[in-house]
Amino acid sequence: MTTSTATSTAASTADGGTAAAGGTAAAETLRPHAETAYAAELAALAAADDRPRPARWLLSPWAVATYLLGGTLPDGTVITPKYVGPRRVVEVAVTTLATDRALLLLGVPGTAKTWVSEHLAAAVSGDSTLLVQGTAGTPEEAVRYGWNYARLLAEGPSRAALVPSPVMRAMAGGMTARVEELTRLPADVQDSLITILSEKTLPIPELGEEVQAVRGFNLIATANDRDRGVNELSSALRRRFNTVVLPLPASLEDEVEIVARRVGELGRSLELPAVPSGSAEIRRVVTVFRELRDGVTTDGRTKVKSPTGSLSTAEAISVVTSGLALAAHFGDGVLRPGDIASGLLGAVVRDPSTDRLVWHEYLESVVREREDWKDFYRGCRDAEQR
Repeated sequence: MTTSTATSTAASTADGGTAAAGGTAAAETLRPHAETAYAAELAALAAADDRPRPARWLLSPWAVATYLLGGTLPDGTVITPKYVGPRRVVEVAVTTLATDRALLLLGVPGTAKTWVSEHLAAAVSGDSTLLVQGTAGTPEEAVRYGWNYARLLAEGPSRAALVPSPVMRAMAGGMTARVEELTRLPADVQDSLITILSEKTLPIPELGEEVQAVRGFNLIATANDRDRGVNELSSALRRRFNTVVLPLPASLEDEVEIVARRVGELGRSLELPAVPSGSAEIRRVVTVFRELRDGVTTDGRTKVKSPTGSLSTAEAISVVTSGLALAAHFGDGVLRPGDIASGLLGAVVRDPSTDRLVWHEYLESVVREREDWKDFYRGCRDAEQR
């Protein structure tokens, strides 16, 4: 991100989602899909978009990039940024989807890979739900197709007994499929994508048929570069992707903006206090994360040890959101250092044998010395001693 997250990195505007869906079911949805939450923005972009659109795209590449990066349309409609980061990263990602190459979003945890892939699919195809979640137990059927075994036993192999995967449905409809955590898929399941991506066809040998992708089909995959060595991509599969690396936020201000925006969206859906009540604490959390991540204080004067965890923007969002919940339900509604201290300790100390010492040294050598961080220091020390 200069990203991000999510902007992981980073989410959807809950009140926008309710309005867009316009029903009781939508009002009860904790996290509407991007195409629902931002339906009004997508419609406004479609109405103002007079640029060429690839086959079956709902918006032109320019409009898709505007949807992700934000902007103001000629009629005054404000498009909120979904991703805070380099424009060129988004432009390359969008352009890739307009070619015959699939898109691989790569980055450390918390750089909004999933968030960006969801919004890209929503803007391009209007449907972000054609999703395969990669795990060590994901079967090949999740990428290719499965069978309704009751019908298979009763009628034998037939189209009626076949259960299409999200990828097969995307191929048939000329839409965008998504594969999350590609490197967590077993190698044989990964390889089932090679023919799909290279030949744009999915054979069904049981029926002597095949499904050919129609124009508009493409695939977005995400991968965590800290998962190297889990299930490395074969060179044959990697060649089918154009890889776009989503970086961490370039500056403190970028990351504070991302966290504040995402926490505000989550807070509205959970009916938590407004973000401005905790703006100072958000800046402190982000500062702590960046300094521990970078191994040096923001002024460059003091080197610090880094813990084992990633300390991503997504984790900062989680720490602040949890603190707001504490402030709302067990405090006066104002986010204070004590509300975020426990969550911060949990985010930093992943390996008690090493991270606890790193955290303690950071508190004593950096936090304690900052005159305007006295309350924050006391809150963190109290959490450390519980």
